[in-house]
Amino acid sequence: MGTSVPDMNDRSDLAEHWFGRMSSADCAAAERTAFERWRNARPEHAAAYARVEYLYRRSSALGADPRWKAMAQAARQRTARQARLRRGLRWGLPLAAAASVVLTVGYLRWDPAQPEQRYATAVGERRTLTLDDGSRVVMDTDSRLLVRYSRKRRQLVLEQGQAQFAVTKQPARPFVVDAGGGAVRAVGTRFQVRNTGGPVHVTLLEGVVVVEAKPDAAAAPHDQARAATLAPGDRLSFDASRWRTERVDTQAAHGWTVGELVFERRPLRELIDEMNRYTTVKLRLGDPALGSLSVSGAFYDNDQVSLVQALEYGWSLHAERVSADEIVLRRRGS
Repeated sequence: MGTSVPDMNDRSDLAEHWFGRMSSADCAAAERTAFERWRNARPEHAAAYARVEYLYRRSSALGADPRWKAMAQAARQRTARQARLRRGLRWGLPLAAAASVVLTVGYLRWDPAQPEQRYATAVGERRTLTLDDGSRVVMDTDSRLLVRYSRKRRQLVLEQGQAQFAVTKQPARPFVVDAGGGAVRAVGTRFQVRNTGGPVHVTLLEGVVVVEAKPDAAAAPHDQARAATLAPGDRLSFDASRWRTERVDTQAAHGWTVGELVFERRPLRELIDEMNRYTTVKLRLGDPALGSLSVSGAFYDNDQVSLVQALEYGWSLHAERVSADEIVLRRRGS
């Protein structure tokens, strides 16, 4: 067989042709080179070939079931006659039969999903991901992210922790991040989601996002209808009973992605809680009243020593190492 691309007008026919040739034992190196040239020529070619591969894998998995074997036999008999009339290609018969079986079991609205991807960071780790569509994710310490991409939808689940998303614009393919009881829908934008056990926080840095409450049969009707559209600098905090939006400094909000925690007149207890997320050695306040002390400054999440020194000299506290994994802060002289 020659190495030229067959004269076929239908892109799916070409994809089937190449799949058949690449699966053939007598496929020569020159043919494989011609195939790579065709697949790389246009994104539509690569997408068509991926769909054919998916159909074949799916039908192969179904083939072990006796019911699908019987259906495949019937499909093979129907499509063999059509294939001989249309192309006369030997390899087209089983592939056409496989496609027929998949369509028979309900894939008329087929939306092939890529394999589910799970990502996680350890305590103190920060990680940057580039997803298949070019979107970028920065994962914070001790975070878990589930990614489910398909042809029509980009769905992610922030199961735990914090992440920043820079989304590649694809209006026909929604980008949705689920966290807690809400879903964040974005198109071509940059935002952060935090899900660390309390209220979920959504902070918008650029563009526009819409946050919607996920349907919950146990929720009251007014809770089911909750939704908010955020503008840059908005932070939405929500849980099962409350939705609240406030304005924030986007530069400060971006700080954690480069290891910097920026605090401005915030309670010491919040700083302690935040720093403890990045280390296995935890800070603890010996007197709960210390938690209300107002703190301002920029602190590095991987530098607990400098933080303790700042608190000792700037806020007159004393640090005592009481165990291998705990440091207690008390007022100096107490």
